[in-house]
Amino acid sequence: MVTVTSVNTLRNAVAIAERKVQQDQTRVDQDASRLQDSRVQLTKDQEQLSTRQKASRAAESASTTTPAPVRLDSTIAKAVPPSLEGLPRAPEVNAQGQTVGRLINVTV
Repeated sequence: MVTVTSVNTLRNAVAIAERKVQQDQTRVDQDASRLQDSRVQLTKDQEQLSTRQKASRAAESASTTTPAPVRLDSTIAKAVPPSLEGLPRAPEVNAQGQTVGRLINVTV
């Protein structure tokens, strides 16, 4: 035998279940919208990354010109000009950074 109370209880349970389904469907729709927004942002970020990588490669290839080799042999072999031979030498510095030219007589 079905009573009025049991029918009301079933109606309430169905109403609660329908509200829960609606809430869950709303959450699913919101999640789907956020997922789509994330996909769009990911696509934009990937395009931006690709553009920056191309620019970086272009800048890298443009700046990799090889400089001319340094010629130390001609720099070291330069003689002292005759006009400077009579001038006193500048003080020399030892390995500790101390000036020794004034303290002791250095012969070259």
